[in-house]
Amino acid sequence: MSSSYDIIIIGAGAAGLMCAATAGYRGRRVLVVDHSNKAGKKILMSGGGRCNFTNLNSTPANFLSDNPHFCISALKRYTPQDFLELVERHGIEHEEKAAGQLFCRDSSREILDLLLTECEWSGAEVRLETVTTEVTETPAGYALQTSAGKLSCESLVVACGGLSIPTMGATGFGYELARQFGLEVLPTRAGLVPFTLHPELKTRLAPLSGVSCPVDVQCNGEHFREPMLVTHRGLSGPAMLQISSYWRPGDTLAINLLPGRNAQQDLTALRHEKPQSTLGHYLNQQLPKRFAQAFADMHNWHGPLQGYRNAVIEQIAETLNHWTIKPAGTEGYRTAEVTLGGVDTRQLSSKTMATLERSNLFFIGEVVDVTGHLGGHNFQWAWASGVAAGAAA
Repeated sequence: MSSSYDIIIIGAGAAGLMCAATAGYRGRRVLVVDHSNKAGKKILMSGGGRCNFTNLNSTPANFLSDNPHFCISALKRYTPQDFLELVERHGIEHEEKAAGQLFCRDSSREILDLLLTECEWSGAEVRLETVTTEVTETPAGYALQTSAGKLSCESLVVACGGLSIPTMGATGFGYELARQFGLEVLPTRAGLVPFTLHPELKTRLAPLSGVSCPVDVQCNGEHFREPMLVTHRGLSGPAMLQISSYWRPGDTLAINLLPGRNAQQDLTALRHEKPQSTLGHYLNQQLPKRFAQAFADMHNWHGPLQGYRNAVIEQIAETLNHWTIKPAGTEGYRTAEVTLGGVDTRQLSSKTMATLERSNLFFIGEVVDVTGHLGGHNFQWAWASGVAAGAAA
């Protein structure tokens, strides 16, 4: 096996494999190394095993970054349609679930196979169970000390991801390399992650574990209208995962349990038209029955509506349209889908992903401070940043 390459990519995930294939097709001698025993582990587990591989509606507005304009260039040059054409060229059947969210019809394994096939066709080599222990700069590029011996390259691409889901092999090695070469790493935290609750609220919501209902959740000026899932640990589901990226410890969530409805108008009209009707009856029509019953019990909302004064109706409506809770925290990196923060993009070229100080050192994918919303956006960033670096390295 060769030990000298034009490009070495650390990390055999979505961004790294995409970068390898792109560079390989340019005639570059490419090696991908990864400490794991399998390539693309997060690809395999994504989307419930069916991989939400892109979002047709992906725009820069779907990404968080301390430098929000950075992602525009790469995303514009490699679009969701570009990746979809690649998927279709490989004959992978897919389907659109929610608006714009594309999933494999059968298995996420098909996306990984696509990437590995593209690497094979382009001549890019992939070596697994190869741990990189040290990287040093040389006059000709970089030298890597690995568990498989010494390797050298002209250009180095760091694509080893963030800290999310350590059981999949996530480490902070990419951040260590960034710091080693003088780059600033912005504070990292878990994103797209379920919330945990304080014991009292957790106990009160325990009967609702497994129940999902559509909500509109707000925090720090952002809001998402998607389903919320009550779990035995706290709150999850797309709405909670989305807003978790904007939440900070100590913040309050405002949850509208009846998005699109004005609970005060509804209840006032119902009290006038059907005085004997109960709040439970109204909630049963608007929410899953288990949720409606438990939520009414939790607040002791019983008896006919004619027995409720205007001030009480107003208070109930406020709770339904603006239920405020303060999470205890999140489940952290253990279950987080992404890592927020990372390598400060102000030190990278938005066109090539290379560091401004070293044109032969690249950072792509989750290791950089670009994080997408739920729904295929993070994969689109992996493809776009991988292609940008692969076309330049």
